[in-house]
Amino acid sequence: MGFFDKIKNSLKKTRNAIAATLGGVFASFRGVSDEFYEELEESMILADIGVETSCKAVEMLRQRVKERKLKEAEEVHACLKEILVEMLDVGDTRLKMRTRPSIVLVIGVNGVGKTTTIGKLAHSFANQGRRVLLCAADTFRAAAADQLEIWAGRADVQIVRQHEGADPAAVVYDAIQAAKARGTDLILCDTAGRLHNKANLMNELGKIARIIDRELPDADKEVLLVLDGTTGQNGLMQAKEFKQIAGVTGIALTKLDGTAKGGIVIAVADALQIPVKYIGVGEQMDDLMPFEAKAFVDALI
Repeated sequence: MGFFDKIKNSLKKTRNAIAATLGGVFASFRGVSDEFYEELEESMILADIGVETSCKAVEMLRQRVKERKLKEAEEVHACLKEILVEMLDVGDTRLKMRTRPSIVLVIGVNGVGKTTTIGKLAHSFANQGRRVLLCAADTFRAAAADQLEIWAGRADVQIVRQHEGADPAAVVYDAIQAAKARGTDLILCDTAGRLHNKANLMNELGKIARIIDRELPDADKEVLLVLDGTTGQNGLMQAKEFKQIAGVTGIALTKLDGTAKGGIVIAVADALQIPVKYIGVGEQMDDLMPFEAKAFVDALI
């Protein structure tokens, strides 16, 4: 199954929700008017695209419809899709991995699917022939390292871990030394997700970042924030906090197959100006997919 088909299938709940609102706006289209734009904006907000992003998209649509003298529903619909694709196009959707090793710090609150995302990334890159090393730097959550070790086994990749309660930065240091010695291509680093204790989390991530900068000064580095797609606008609030704390470079949105709130993908990319790099569309190992904006919008509306 290709990206488009898989996305279309996984976004069924969101598409049904949008069809009930956005679809109705275009189905009853009687020409462009203030009433049409108001209904469109309302339906986009209901699809969890977010108030600010929806208002911005509708304002851009007004301008383009006027400039291009669009009159037909199909033309206006196509123009809206074009705008949403542009809103998603806020940076490179691929992970930077030109150096050996490259490192990806994976962050996010507990329960969003962070460890699962790391496991699926490891599986994907190992299948591409890359040497992957997992780093179990979430030393606070009970059994976090055990869970990551299970994923390492499934993906057939190596892991560096220590005992529960160990210093996370020390685990990262060990992983970097192991990666250098073993000719590893990519280090995927799990981290604690205690956003409720922001000062501790900032200190911890800052310490990890300093270790990485000192030990791998020229390496490609990414900070991938994992968000649970089912949380909708709450996920956007989390993302804003993590952006301040950790200098996020990309986003992975999980559990999109189980939600009617898939519009959050557009809200997050637009509000944060950070590219969505992966979306989780199911339980299987290959159900974490590299993000493609046009295919996503086509599947969505």
